[in-house]
Amino acid sequence: MTAEHFDYKTECMKAMQDLSKDSRTIFLGQTVEYDGSPMFKSMSLVPPEQKYEMPVAEEMQMGISIGLSLLNFVPVSIYPRIDFLICAINQLVNHLDKCEEMSKGQFKPKVIIRTQIGNTKPLYPGIQHCGDYTEGLRKMCKNIKIVKITRAKDVRKEYSKALKRNKSTILIEKPTGGWKK
Repeated sequence: MTAEHFDYKTECMKAMQDLSKDSRTIFLGQTVEYDGSPMFKSMSLVPPEQKYEMPVAEEMQMGISIGLSLLNFVPVSIYPRIDFLICAINQLVNHLDKCEEMSKGQFKPKVIIRTQIGNTKPLYPGIQHCGDYTEGLRKMCKNIKIVKITRAKDVRKEYSKALKRNKSTILIEKPTGGWKK
């Protein structure tokens, strides 16, 4: 394990703790309350009352996140791998990204979407678990800020910006074992 690897994971933990200090934040997704992905440990400093484990129903999760944001919460919607976020693409592209335009500015949902590119080491999980769809998301989402976080020192800064930003943000973290070469 490299020092950068450790620092990145530690910064993710601190970033989630920072977000949890805002009373509007709610953390929802898979492996938020129960272990099952590397993201689980990064949630350890978030108070239990702010965490909601979701079933494997990605599109429903995005819909719930949008609804919560319209009630003035700031949902931190967690998709352990970007490949899972693809399952929510209808809600993401046709609803979250277009809501403000469709409502002529009446509704301006703000959702922080946290995801990660799947790890390829020590075991290769298969092509359906380690895609990088960053550029595709940028082409489809015109009103959502999309940020790929490649350095540990940028993690907390980017999550802080997402919380302050007046629109939704997708934050794409590097794989737990580092970027594939």
